[in-house]
Amino acid sequence: MLFGNDRNELRRMYVQAWRLKRAGQPMSALESQIAEVVGEHPEYHAMLVDDAVEADFAPEGGESNPFLHMGMHLAIREQVSTNRPVGIRDVHAQLAGKLGGPHEAEHAMLECLGEALWRAQRDNTMPDELAYLESLNRLL
Repeated sequence: MLFGNDRNELRRMYVQAWRLKRAGQPMSALESQIAEVVGEHPEYHAMLVDDAVEADFAPEGGESNPFLHMGMHLAIREQVSTNRPVGIRDVHAQLAGKLGGPHEAEHAMLECLGEALWRAQRDNTMPDELAYLESLNRLL
């Protein structure tokens, strides 16, 4: 799933996908995936207007970044669909059964993904798929 590197361009994709969904307009497969994730987060619906594209979300101020959150949902869904790292599909299915559904499983998995990405960025390496999978397995 390739979006690009421009933060505002990425965010505009969320705004556009949600606008198309609400208007009942045709969407690409990617726009449909984005709109599905947005639809599962009603707490973000009001902020998905054009001016939200440039908003800053300061963790030190207690704000979470809704675009990052939804992007991580999309990343986990992509990982599950490709089963990479190998075994993530089974972990996701088990968590979904345990926690009440796929969305709830993804929410549990978000912290593990965030940790794996943070470590990779800190160490200037590729994410450690085995360590990531091990952290996911601990959720079971």
